[in-house]
Amino acid sequence: MSTIQVLLADDHEVVRAGYRRLLENTLDIRVIAEAADGDEAYIGYVKNQPDVVIMDLSMPGMDGFGAIRKIRAYDKKARILIFSVYENEIFLSRALEEGVLGYITKRSAAKVMIDAVRQVAQGKPFIGQEMQSYLVNKKSPSVNPLRDSLSPREFEVFLLLAQGRTVNDIAEILNLSPKTVGHHYTHVKSKLKVSSVAELTRIAIREGLLEP
Repeated sequence: MSTIQVLLADDHEVVRAGYRRLLENTLDIRVIAEAADGDEAYIGYVKNQPDVVIMDLSMPGMDGFGAIRKIRAYDKKARILIFSVYENEIFLSRALEEGVLGYITKRSAAKVMIDAVRQVAQGKPFIGQEMQSYLVNKKSPSVNPLRDSLSPREFEVFLLLAQGRTVNDIAEILNLSPKTVGHHYTHVKSKLKVSSVAELTRIAIREGLLEP
């Protein structure tokens, strides 16, 4: 039996330790690297070439979406499993658009994580039971400006702005110029028909993308 080598990316050390123990209690899964943010996840991927990346979405600095984009730009065949607190159609849609193979939430049973890792390692998609209803919605979608009108980069800028990051912060996190971030901000405001960051934050909270 070949061993599935995993990179585990989550900003909480206790969470990583718990899931490392869970995964390594199996005969066929081994955690070969850990990361506390998106930059570490990308560096860890390049250095270790894991079979599966287990990726949290909400991390300091470069978040999970930024890391996914960077990793898949480096290796289109990267097999990524999202492991997030967010049970949200918009996050699921964005993740699938970015090319991830799996999405489970942090309230999933422990066995689900193991099943998901094994399936994703084989290149097969795995969507957790609690996210299945959103897949149905995706097949016959209602119009959602956040999901349908913002580009992946605009969505990333939107989330960071809603979290209270400044334009300069975002430029550093996303490795863009402040001017480019400013253009994205202008487009986001126009597409969502808002005029301030406070309104963006309210939208993010209403859509379940941020905790109130």
